[in-house]
Amino acid sequence: MTTMTDTASAVREFKMPDVGEGLTEAEILKWYVAPGDTVTDGQVVCEVETAKAAVELPIPFDGTVTELRFAEGATVDVGQVIITVGPAGGAAPAPEAAPETAPAAPETTPAAPEEPEAPKGRQPVLVGYGVSESSTKRRARKPVPSQGDEPPAGTYYAAAVQGELNGHAPAPQAPAAQAPAPAAPAAPQVAAPTGARPLAKPPVRKLAKDLGVDLATITPTGPDGIITREDVHAAVAAPAPAPEVVTAPAAPAPAAAPVAAGDARETRIPIKGVRKATAQAMVHSAFTAPHVTEFVTVDVTRTMKLVEELKQDRAFEGLRVNPLLLISKALLLAIRRNPDVNAAWDEPNQEIVQKHYVNLGIAAATPRGLIVPNIKDAHAKTLPELAASLGELVTTAREGKTSPGAMQGGTVTITNIGVFGIDTGTPILNPGESAILAVGAIKLQPWVHKGKVKPRQVTTLALSFDHRLVDGELGSKVLGDVAAILEQPKRLMTWA
Repeated sequence: MTTMTDTASAVREFKMPDVGEGLTEAEILKWYVAPGDTVTDGQVVCEVETAKAAVELPIPFDGTVTELRFAEGATVDVGQVIITVGPAGGAAPAPEAAPETAPAAPETTPAAPEEPEAPKGRQPVLVGYGVSESSTKRRARKPVPSQGDEPPAGTYYAAAVQGELNGHAPAPQAPAAQAPAPAAPAAPQVAAPTGARPLAKPPVRKLAKDLGVDLATITPTGPDGIITREDVHAAVAAPAPAPEVVTAPAAPAPAAAPVAAGDARETRIPIKGVRKATAQAMVHSAFTAPHVTEFVTVDVTRTMKLVEELKQDRAFEGLRVNPLLLISKALLLAIRRNPDVNAAWDEPNQEIVQKHYVNLGIAAATPRGLIVPNIKDAHAKTLPELAASLGELVTTAREGKTSPGAMQGGTVTITNIGVFGIDTGTPILNPGESAILAVGAIKLQPWVHKGKVKPRQVTTLALSFDHRLVDGELGSKVLGDVAAILEQPKRLMTWA
């Protein structure tokens, strides 16, 4: 008679999810677990890089890791199994059962062990492994995990459970009748599983990153093995250990030395992740939407003075105030005055989609490549709210934590190439958007002001737009309005 397999004890598979709309693949950047580790529902098991951003993946069930299907650096299609998880305590297969009857005891051992001492003779073993039988035919029970070893609620990654669950299988034990029973094992210590991410709260992780401290090198002092801020500061204050001096044996004189790898004339870098997605998007945009770019040079001296005044305003205390803030507000006001520019071309349905909201994209250069997160409903934000959103966007992008959702649904974009000292350029539209504004470097230049040549703060703006949606007149009005506001920033109030 056959029986159905209990689903609770079956090995479960975790597949690469689509962490962003329409993504087809992702690269595994880092594993936070290893085979044999215990995982809990919601625990982050790896970090992956999609075509849009780096994302941490939580696993949706409990159990013990049995296999990692892909190594770090591998590119995996959405839907492929990346990790398998068995029931808790079942990380490894159990060895063959010990014989029911133990071998004869040596002369120095009592003929039969005393029954009360049997529990003391058991050895600490991995959950799921068998134990040696005593000379009697009584089967030893598996140790029950202590509830005190459960990880604390609220931590981002599960702590280790019992001391037995350290990812290492114990050496085979001799039958109980061959040696006196050892003393009972000490209470297990809570420790991070092999290969697991060190336990620390997000503010502590950020502190360690800012101070250049590797959390893996810190000995935690907090409850349940959590690293505290004091631990990080102590690691910074501690002197670095002197490196050991190892005397290497004298090497024989080499023959003709081959050309070193560093002397190669070319380096090949795989095209993947954010850079691959950016390249595909730019090619698609350049050869799908007919681009038109217009330029204007404008005196922004009054805008720069207003930036300095806002920095001293209590309403902006703790917020990032810079020229980009006022340029963003100027573009939003120009769109309000010329709403037809805020649209999209729907090719399959042959429709123009007018949008009554503005998700303002800000192009950001990151170590992984160019990304364009956007501020949702930027048109409805006050100036302080817009400053807070810009600050959060920039910080998140620099830390590589921008979510795929933050890069979807943009309507228009600003790219600030002036931070690189560039005067102007011809920006390519972000796919699906109607316009993109490039802001050049703000420089002190001779300028005719009130009939006299004076040194003024000047910049050049470039507006690229989809000529299917935006004709020359509309594009010129939008760019002209932005320039007029930056020249006379009081128009932010009079035109609002």
